[in-house]
Amino acid sequence: MGDQPRLFGAELRRARLAAGLSLGGLARIVHYSKGYLSKIETGRKPPGVDLARRCDAALGTGGRLSELAGPASPGNATSGATPSGDQMAEDEAWVMSLAPRGPGWFAPMSRRAALPTGAAALLTLEVNPSGGSAAMRQEPTYDAFAAMFELHRRLGRTMSPAAVLPSLIAQTHTLRELAAAARTPARNRLLLLAARYAEFTGWMAQEAGHDQAATWWTRTAVSMAEAAGDHEFAAHGLVRTALVAMLREDAAQTVELAGLAQADTRVSPRVRGLAALREAQGHALAGDDRRCHRALDRAAALLDRAQSTGQDGGLALGPASVADMGPVVTGWCLYDLGRPAMAAQILDDQVPRMPAGAERARARFGARRALAHAAAGELDHACHLAGLVLDDIELVDSATIRVDLRRLSRTLTRWRDHAPVRELQPRLAAALHVPVR
Repeated sequence: MGDQPRLFGAELRRARLAAGLSLGGLARIVHYSKGYLSKIETGRKPPGVDLARRCDAALGTGGRLSELAGPASPGNATSGATPSGDQMAEDEAWVMSLAPRGPGWFAPMSRRAALPTGAAALLTLEVNPSGGSAAMRQEPTYDAFAAMFELHRRLGRTMSPAAVLPSLIAQTHTLRELAAAARTPARNRLLLLAARYAEFTGWMAQEAGHDQAATWWTRTAVSMAEAAGDHEFAAHGLVRTALVAMLREDAAQTVELAGLAQADTRVSPRVRGLAALREAQGHALAGDDRRCHRALDRAAALLDRAQSTGQDGGLALGPASVADMGPVVTGWCLYDLGRPAMAAQILDDQVPRMPAGAERARARFGARRALAHAAAGELDHACHLAGLVLDDIELVDSATIRVDLRRLSRTLTRWRDHAPVRELQPRLAAALHVPVR
């Protein structure tokens, strides 16, 4: 553990005294016990990032305590983030297995390695070049695949990713093969649509808890798009990879990747706006209030421009179930900045406005809403809201939403004898796939 608890404790005590607060006064503000804070200040307990952020906000220390509590994860911020624009590998085969009782797996491999996987009932399928090219010159064929993509996106908002992924993978493969058989410009349109399928497949893989697979699919989407002459996906790939970093609570990598996505002014205002929102979340993780709000303002301007020019409709990249992401992301950031009451107030206004059929988004921001109320000491309401989130998460089965549910569980543990907390705990434990103790 080293000197970290001692250094953090000394800085916390210095900042508290400079602010004219007693230990009990700070405890009331951050909703931690006086005894717990005493152990933190004396270095007998290691600091938690959640407590550090609240103390940063309460004492105006500008993220200094958060920095002492949790250094950024090691690693190159751009590793795996900028997929190349190489042409699709012609010797690559996609192998998917579906077991009778539900489980399945997917793996890319060379065609030579894939041959031994054929069983007695091997069915060889191949798109005839002339037939594929003729089919793709027909507008209804493209329209049908585009309509199926929207259907998959709607299903992805309300179902477990495991239920959606096999079909997404199959459709992406079909489009990739049809594109190989088609002539330009039909080929490029097909590749771009296949890239959108692949990008959404990556998002569903991440929701299923497979970050490595999510990164692979993001790279695949970028590669397809670049082969079609579209470089918008490269920037969006950075935004997607920044999300992986954010969920690991790696503030530095989140900010760096989001900044790279905004650097190219040729990229659409929508994608740069989404990147600015992700940057704001990274700054919030680092406890940097000023930079966070500057990024939020930049995002609002870019997304307003995208909406006014009609660049946020159709098959646009990124989230589609929430019309205005700015306010809910602001609420998200305020929690990380140590202002749970303000976060709860904004999310109370925004979450109920989410449309029917947006169960995944409602569960994601609803979990953060319940966490904010719990951190603000409003236990009964936090437990009520958590119950609503659990209704949705039973449908969408999201690994990323469980990140906040775990934080909520840890927060509520401090009041384990409180009746609503006791009643919620079995359902919360079941959603987190952990045994009830």
